Amino acid sequence: MKNTQTLPWLKPGDPFPEIDTAWGAASAAPGLLAVGGELSTASLIAAYSRGIFPWFSEGQPILWWSTDPRMVLQVEDFKLHRSFRKKLQQFIAAPGSEIRVDCDFRQVIEACATASRTGQNGTWILPDMVETYVQLHQQGHAHSIETWVDGRMVGGLYCVAIGKAVFGESMFSHQPESSKIALAALVALCREAGVTAVDCQQNTPHLASMGAREMPRQAFLQHVATARSLNAFPWDFRPVYWSHVLPSSFSSL
Repeated sequence: MKNTQTLPWLKPGDPFPEIDTAWGAASAAPGLLAVGGELSTASLIAAYSRGIFPWFSEGQPILWWSTDPRMVLQVEDFKLHRSFRKKLQQFIAAPGSEIRVDCDFRQVIEACATASRTGQNGTWILPDMVETYVQLHQQGHAHSIETWVDGRMVGGLYCVAIGKAVFGESMFSHQPESSKIALAALVALCREAGVTAVDCQQNTPHLASMGAREMPRQAFLQHVATARSLNAFPWDFRPVYWSHVLPSSFSSL
């Protein structure tokens, strides 16, 4: 990776550099902040607490990023398009369909790692990353939202949470719209818990279609600083939470 800017190479335990030293929009890798260090739960908590995330492919060192602008879903802006609203209503009403939280985190992250994605060869969710995020889950800072039908997980997502700062990571679907259902459940849970935003990291048309939009990095970092200091909330899901995204369907609750 060639660039005229310098890039800090971290040793295990080194602090992250100042965010404003990340490579800019005109560079070969906008948002790249540092290389190296270690992929441990302590480093992940330190990174996410400052709006930094790891993203690298097989054969690369650990790459740490803080993009500007940042793609963020304000949960009040979540869009339920007509076709998906109908699909969600059908899911909620169907016997054997349910949302589970943290039932099988490993299965979710491994499914995300093997999911086929348009324009992407291979995966950035490498085995070492899977194991570290599983450990982060065991420590209570990573969670899975899972779509289940007739006793089988058909879709889901995983995210990182520090206080009320929530960072979306990846989704997968084994049935059409099943990952969107999981995202709708995450939005409902966030609204119930008073979480205002979910970090989406990168701008994609898919995320934009669901209401995510870019925000300046400095504003995002201010949000993280405030949200991470708030008390954590219970990661569970109750059917009544659907009223936060489908109020007309739950008017009697």
